[in-house]
Amino acid sequence: MNNVLGFPILSLIIFLPLIGAIPIMLFVPKQKEELIRWLSAITTFGTFLVSLILIPNFNNNTHEMQFVERHSWIPSIGVQYFLGIDGISFLLILLTTLVTFIAVMSSWHAIGERLKEFHVSILILEVGMLGAFMALDFIFFYVFWEIMLVPMYFIIGIWGGPRKLYAAIKFFLYTLFGSVFMLVAILALFFVYHHYTGVYTFEILKYMELNFPYNIQWWVFLAFFLGFAVKVPMFPFHTWLPDAHVEAPTAGSVILAGILLKMGTYGFVRFALTITPDAAQTFVPFIVTLSLIAIVYAGLICLAQKDMKKLIAYSSVSHMGFITLGTFTFNPQGLEGAILQMINHGLSSAALFLIVGLIYERRHTRMISDFGGLAKVMPVYAVLFAVATFSSIGLPGLNGFIGEFLVLLGAFKVSYIWALIAASGIVIGAAYALWLYQRTMFGKLENPENMNLTDLTFRERWTLIPLVIMMFWIGLYPKPFLDTMHASVNNIVQRVNPGYTPALESFKVENSSIPAADHLPAGHVNMNEPAVPADTAHHAGH
Repeated sequence: MNNVLGFPILSLIIFLPLIGAIPIMLFVPKQKEELIRWLSAITTFGTFLVSLILIPNFNNNTHEMQFVERHSWIPSIGVQYFLGIDGISFLLILLTTLVTFIAVMSSWHAIGERLKEFHVSILILEVGMLGAFMALDFIFFYVFWEIMLVPMYFIIGIWGGPRKLYAAIKFFLYTLFGSVFMLVAILALFFVYHHYTGVYTFEILKYMELNFPYNIQWWVFLAFFLGFAVKVPMFPFHTWLPDAHVEAPTAGSVILAGILLKMGTYGFVRFALTITPDAAQTFVPFIVTLSLIAIVYAGLICLAQKDMKKLIAYSSVSHMGFITLGTFTFNPQGLEGAILQMINHGLSSAALFLIVGLIYERRHTRMISDFGGLAKVMPVYAVLFAVATFSSIGLPGLNGFIGEFLVLLGAFKVSYIWALIAASGIVIGAAYALWLYQRTMFGKLENPENMNLTDLTFRERWTLIPLVIMMFWIGLYPKPFLDTMHASVNNIVQRVNPGYTPALESFKVENSSIPAADHLPAGHVNMNEPAVPADTAHHAGH
């Protein structure tokens, strides 16, 4: 573990949005709307620029945590201010800073009332999201996880649509329900670790160094599953998502789809697979089944939607099914595809929600039947819409193809049936996405209200162009992104799948099943054996 920069870069990235929120909250009068917008935009853009400092200083060749910051916080129970990132969280942090800035820019004229409170909520939300991706202490992580709930609740409940209160309360209750189970899992690990080592700690890396008894792993994994499955959301925990997306303002939908949904899949990768690897293998059939149902079922629901925003919301459920499927293949291709697909979905879904928001600002309707022939009057809009649509359906040359291909490759190595069912979801996705595009962009321009629509302004174009650039970059040259996560992915796969070795040729999956965990990796402590001092129970590589 290291911090090559010699200064707390991660703390700076986390708390820059808070530093920007304080003057907006305390010193800027609510009448100064332009000043509030500019302060928020400068703060989020500054956070994005500071996060770029990580790129040249990040070491792709190690799975160990980098830019580490550690300070004692509540020593009596072992709680620390402990931050660090690896190749997985690194990419998600860059996605977060980019998407948050774009969300602020997209709301420039869309939010007219209580502007001050809106931008403070966005900035505090960014603090929570960044902190959750960097925290290496479970209590610290849980604090950031809960911080995210409150501003998103207000964003939906105050600036949302006609059913905003229903959607906001549903979002809050569902997510809080999952959070309680996650807290139970954290406390169980805390007391079990102390029972076997005599040490009180919430340090996540310490829990990864030990192999807990299977019966403990099973219950902890189940609690983690409930916490993260609601956040993803996995079928059948997904019902809060369409309501939240439909009622949320555009900026809220962009952040919700682009970043917040990734918290659940990040939790599976970071905690469930590494701390409870044996139990994770037991749950594979169950989670894969739910993932495949989500891919196909949500895709079919999209075909029946009349509201553009609701269609894109259900498409997120389908795409997140690919991510959970890839995660639980337990091979590097599937897991790298899943992580890359987190980034891809963050880009394409954010772009699609922006596109719906832009037309809603002009027409105040999202009904597909109200449009047709828009490409004639909004050609730039039509081109950017086309790129985001093709990215979402996985057209070769764009980012969605790379992620979905790797997930399917990883799934096929375990079971060709998984791959075939998932591939059918891609076909369904192409059907509903192209149907939406054809109905809105092509055909006759018959509705008189659409004939005088103006094309995108300079600001509106530049909320979409960075996302489009990233779509092409990942689609045409994904190597930098895959190289960044490769060492971390290999480490996780070795932890959860002892039969794996880094050489591709030596990875074998027999009889279309996950290899059994019949032995522990060298350096692990079997907690069914007598207690071992904590400082001797080191995981290889830590």
